Amino acid sequence: MTTWGDFQAIAQLSAGLNVAIFSFVDISLPAIKERRRVFAKAREELEIHRKNPHKRTPEEESKHTEAVGAIDRQLFDLWRETAAFESTEDSLLRSTGVFGFFGAVLSLALLWYSATHYDDTLSTFGESLTSLSFISLAGALCVNLFTASKASRYAKRCNELRERMRQEL
Repeated sequence: MTTWGDFQAIAQLSAGLNVAIFSFVDISLPAIKERRRVFAKAREELEIHRKNPHKRTPEEESKHTEAVGAIDRQLFDLWRETAAFESTEDSLLRSTGVFGFFGAVLSLALLWYSATHYDDTLSTFGESLTSLSFISLAGALCVNLFTASKASRYAKRCNELRERMRQEL
């Protein structure tokens, strides 16, 4: 027979980790900032290439303008793809706060309850609620890892496009 007192350490762990959820955004924010920085840099570089003064003949200028236009379209398509993800990204980051808030409230309530009912028998419902408080952790972690991964992939694709720009223009 397990008592709430025996289970209190698990409730304490849940409370501590659920409060730590609010720092989970530090997993995805650097990748998001890097993606935004890389896209801004790509735009700047494309504008520099667009104004390339080394193209002298009309034929060179025409080829160069076509090449810049092709890269510009690819960059725009990639930007449009990431812009569609940006609203999802923002809602995913907000969900971290929601997971954290509900997980912290639940785990702190369980911690308080375990302290006041230290010698009472732990029910299946109590175990289930404690398990639920850990699920919020897993959800927040998965959300932030997914967001960071997706932002990193977009930054990588943009960097590949920047490299092509340097080679072809």
